[in-house]
Amino acid sequence: MMEKPEFQLHERLAADTISLGRSRLCEIRLMNDRTWPWVLLVPAFAGIREIYELTGEQQQRLMEESSTLSRGMMAQFSGDKMNVAALGNMVPQLHLHHIVRFEGDPAWPGPVWGKQSPVPYTDDELVGMRRKLEPVLSLLT
Repeated sequence: MMEKPEFQLHERLAADTISLGRSRLCEIRLMNDRTWPWVLLVPAFAGIREIYELTGEQQQRLMEESSTLSRGMMAQFSGDKMNVAALGNMVPQLHLHHIVRFEGDPAWPGPVWGKQSPVPYTDDELVGMRRKLEPVLSLLT
């Protein structure tokens, strides 16, 4: 019998994001770009590229976690729009982006990708962002 491969976070996601912990289903990662409140959910299963590759129960759990994260981020940051996307063109590992958007932000109304180089968090900003996200993340565990 073949063993299932262990889940490993894609190296690009590991390089571009900061760990915020785990939910029941996912790795929770903060994009290291202070321009937007931007959190990723990465289902912790090896070899998954698409949502339809998850079991029905896993799909349902992912949508519940995504909705909880979206609702909490919008409440915490008072955004104008929540963008949720699972593109995977650059990183094949399934991951869902959750980006709070504001009218007049640097990419509004277009997508955030490719608009500008990421602006990394300072240590103090990261502490503040973790504090703001804490009540939201507590709902996912």
